[in-house]
Amino acid sequence: MKKIILSTAALFILAGSTFAQDWNMDKAHSQVNFVIGHMGINEIAGSFGSVTAKFTATKDDFTDAVIELSADVNSINTGNEQRNNHLKTDAFFDAAKFGTFTFKSTSFKKVGDKNYQLTGDLTLHGITKSVTLNATFNGTATNMQKKTIAGFKVTGIIKRSDFNIGMGMPAGMLTDEVSLVANTEFVKG
Repeated sequence: MKKIILSTAALFILAGSTFAQDWNMDKAHSQVNFVIGHMGINEIAGSFGSVTAKFTATKDDFTDAVIELSADVNSINTGNEQRNNHLKTDAFFDAAKFGTFTFKSTSFKKVGDKNYQLTGDLTLHGITKSVTLNATFNGTATNMQKKTIAGFKVTGIIKRSDFNIGMGMPAGMLTDEVSLVANTEFVKG
């Protein structure tokens, strides 16, 4: 009987070490931004103000992380209300028809000490494509509520033509390539 109890206790301890940990994005300390070239002489930056994201991982190095993100297209902000409203029309994002965009990871591969290759399915403007982004793990800390937080910076480039966004705009007006930069903090638990 003693062996059964010890074996059961050992099994629970071992199983406990592989339980998935949930991490939720701290919206107050996170941003999802983009930059696009304008007329070959300037770059216009913007962000999405309403974003939710989470990931689940069992490993301390996050290599088995499954990441999910969802953003409200209507929360787009480029610092110019007229441009924001234009981007919401069917000439670009068509926010009335495609009000959210989503990302779900398919792999989070460690490629360096704190660097990862993040691959997943991005659904934007009703089109889903696999994209690969770069992620940098900035470390962990304890916040004021005594919870563990983790910071990541995610960067990459997507093509607006892959998602049929702004197809009426010539490449000389707007670049096809759009740079993505997300600075995020996640709270464990």
